[in-house]
Amino acid sequence: MALPGGGQAQQQEITGKDGAPMVLVSAGELTMGGNEAVEEKPVHRVSLDAYYMDKSQVTVGQYAAFLQAKGIDPPSDWKTMNQPSHQKRPVGNVDWADANTYCHWAEKRLPTEAEWEKAARGTDGRIYPWGNDLPTPLRANYGKKNWDKHAALVPVGTLEAGKSPSGIYDMAGNAWEWVSDWYDNAYYKNSPSQNPKGPERGDFKVLRGGSWHSRPESLHSANRNYSPPVHHRSPYNGFRCAKTP
Repeated sequence: MALPGGGQAQQQEITGKDGAPMVLVSAGELTMGGNEAVEEKPVHRVSLDAYYMDKSQVTVGQYAAFLQAKGIDPPSDWKTMNQPSHQKRPVGNVDWADANTYCHWAEKRLPTEAEWEKAARGTDGRIYPWGNDLPTPLRANYGKKNWDKHAALVPVGTLEAGKSPSGIYDMAGNAWEWVSDWYDNAYYKNSPSQNPKGPERGDFKVLRGGSWHSRPESLHSANRNYSPPVHHRSPYNGFRCAKTP
């Protein structure tokens, strides 16, 4: 649809090369950060351009298609994960480099930390993707003790009550999600207000959202975690991709 001035209207939903539905997160501002921990401070305003975000975390089935197409080695415990009953569950045991490679193969990219937070909590300053009420098992998958051969994760797109304002699933719990930014616990003090992309360098990459193993207090959308970008594969860690229109 053409817009005045010759522009083109952006589709609200598209399908990625990997078959994953993506939703448009409109341009605008959000309140980013929180007061739960020092690395979440200060709370600050950030303005972002529009972008697309995967509605769900990348699944075992999608990752299997990627491995077959690329002919590369699978993550640890792949035979355990790659079972018929797990195809719709989020992939785990992927490090940042694995996630980054997948997103580029799918003609996408990892979201920035700011993009992830806006997709998770919207623009109204809510604490969790669904609002300010505490987590429940109907809203998020958390508090599990054992990986249980990948059965601790729930199939993507099933927790309707936990969707974010953009209609995105599992942005609290199920699997921690890698983002593109390097980690710096003081970055928010100097973060640019327009499309921040994180520090230029670092030793760790940021993870967001909590996992099936997380405590409920760790599921708030401002929470930040970090891990080395390579050679650190954990059953807690997965990802989703973003795309520039």
